[in-house]
Amino acid sequence: MYSKSKTYLILFGGVFALSTSAIFAKIAVAPSSVMAFYRLLIAAIVLTPFFLFRQKNRSEINTLQAKQWMQIISAGLLLALHYVLWFESLNFTSVASSTILVCLQPLFSLALERFVNRKKIKTTALTGCIIALCGCIIIGSGDLQISGKSLLGDILALVAAGVISLYFFVGENVRKDISAVTYSTLSYFFSAIILLIYIVSRNDSLRGYTVHTWLAFIGLAVISTIGGQFIFNLLLKRVPASAVTMSILGEPIGTCFLAYLILHEAVVLQQFIGISVIMFGMTVYFFFPDRKAC
Repeated sequence: MYSKSKTYLILFGGVFALSTSAIFAKIAVAPSSVMAFYRLLIAAIVLTPFFLFRQKNRSEINTLQAKQWMQIISAGLLLALHYVLWFESLNFTSVASSTILVCLQPLFSLALERFVNRKKIKTTALTGCIIALCGCIIIGSGDLQISGKSLLGDILALVAAGVISLYFFVGENVRKDISAVTYSTLSYFFSAIILLIYIVSRNDSLRGYTVHTWLAFIGLAVISTIGGQFIFNLLLKRVPASAVTMSILGEPIGTCFLAYLILHEAVVLQQFIGISVIMFGMTVYFFFPDRKAC
């Protein structure tokens, strides 16, 4: 059993690992759909030995009920759909606009907890979430795009935020009875299959990439996905989906820090202010005393 402080430490470590996604994505020279496919496929392959050679996980696969299979398949579909919607949104709107809207996922998670699970939402949780979202808006506002054409992209990004929130919500329920390795391995494989269908429909190439790009694919799978997203799946048995999606708002902080160290990109004042606001919002969410629930 993890203590609360250790759980948060692991959670934030996962966020930092997830922050490498943007760095590897910049290094890789490949369509986003291909990056997502190899990211999930390689991650599933890496997890497969732990899935096959551990007695507990082998036993789980034999005891999975139809409802649990449907939940795992649904999770894989939701994860793939999130990537597809996000990629498509980038064809119509700016990266900043899309990223900011995708960052609304904690609000969707809180809504799911309130109206589906009937949980009380603490005032500090909602306040911290809104503050952190303001920080995300500050970071991305310099490249906001507002036009009739971008509206479709904005809608797609907003739906992508809702879909990834639903993915973690499903995962929170599945993880009550299934180990993280079994759940993640199967859902990643299902996601990769769906993304492969998407890639074929777009005629994107799966071959002909450089060594640097393949290393970036491996980095996305091992560090960003297993070190990040798998850790979230692991912790879903101990923390609510809203806490996971809230912690992911810290991803821009790690990305800016890594971009400064690795890509030598300067951190401008606007980013620094946004980072400070996000950190304050996350502090309110995770560490301020609980106030009256709404």
